[in-house]
Amino acid sequence: MIVSAKRMHKISEYFFSEKMKEIRNLEKDGLKIINLGIGNPDLLPPYGVVDKMKKASELKYANTYQSYIGIEPLRHAISNWYKKIYQVDIDYKYEILPLMGSKEGIMHISMSYLDKGDEVLIPDPGYPAYSSVSKLLEAKIIYYDLHEDKNWIPRLENLSGVKAKIMWINYPHMPTGATIPFEKLEEIVLFAKKKNVLLVHDNPYSVILNHKRPLSIFNVKGAKDIALELNTLSKTYNMPGWRVGMIVGKKEFIQNILKIKSQMDSGMYYPIQIGAIEAMNHDSKWIENLNVEYFKRRKIIWKICDRLNLKYTKKSSGIFVWAKITDADKNDHIWSEKILKKYHIFITPGRVFGHNGKGYIRFSMCCPIEILEQAKNRIFS
Repeated sequence: MIVSAKRMHKISEYFFSEKMKEIRNLEKDGLKIINLGIGNPDLLPPYGVVDKMKKASELKYANTYQSYIGIEPLRHAISNWYKKIYQVDIDYKYEILPLMGSKEGIMHISMSYLDKGDEVLIPDPGYPAYSSVSKLLEAKIIYYDLHEDKNWIPRLENLSGVKAKIMWINYPHMPTGATIPFEKLEEIVLFAKKKNVLLVHDNPYSVILNHKRPLSIFNVKGAKDIALELNTLSKTYNMPGWRVGMIVGKKEFIQNILKIKSQMDSGMYYPIQIGAIEAMNHDSKWIENLNVEYFKRRKIIWKICDRLNLKYTKKSSGIFVWAKITDADKNDHIWSEKILKKYHIFITPGRVFGHNGKGYIRFSMCCPIEILEQAKNRIFS
């Protein structure tokens, strides 16, 4: 009998992977399930992106291995995009590492800096991949609490005794949509400097329905000394399946992570890089129009929340609506299953994102307006 590695017992199959199999089986039985659970953008990329990619695919060298650090025009485009979106100067030669989706960056960064037993600070609630990767590397996870009454901002005074190697933060926050005031971001950077912690800011939602100026960790003076930032085109430009992301940070950090990444792939497909450049070259009008669409979708979800007696804030950002269950029975897993059974609508239970997610649920806005209207009508009927 061939036995799997012991580390495999510390993780399970990704929740959404398992849930999608369940939903497919229900649909095979003839049920029409409306999926409001997954943040999988359904809209098209900006005009011209696909055309650029098609033309690039016809070039003789399109199918060859590409540079591990991406083509120079892509890194130029990322640098210009950071200047345009965040007013941050990034050296395209040394401070950018393109990724096949920012999710792989979580693994690359962790493998570069975590040894067995190293402490890693992870938000609760937060993106499950932070925990899964840390478990695979046998790091010691220290969850730091985020609570609604503190606007989902960490209380750094509770972490004074921690000796962590990495601290993960994510604003606008997934799953809650909370944004962070600039002064609080400054406090976290100062904390990381004092503790000599590698601070990693996962930043995929900064321009989606954000009522504040989009922030990069590098808006904070001196953050490059101790910080990295992950970003992606998946949400901003509706390119999730293209797998285009990036790590941004100082040269020494990038070179170290490249040692890992260069063992894992052989460069990003050239036409995808060309498409990514075209997307980032679009002006702010693209983002404005995208937000108009998401605002319309969010208003429908708010009506659904009102009907289901859920508590939510209208100040959240990103592609999700995070809502609190007000029923006597606040078990989010049971609540989600009841909605699936009664209305054939899947809504993510908050406990997927950690202990502090219990009693909450998360709606995704990655669904056409007509489908959201169908969901609303099922619940209102």
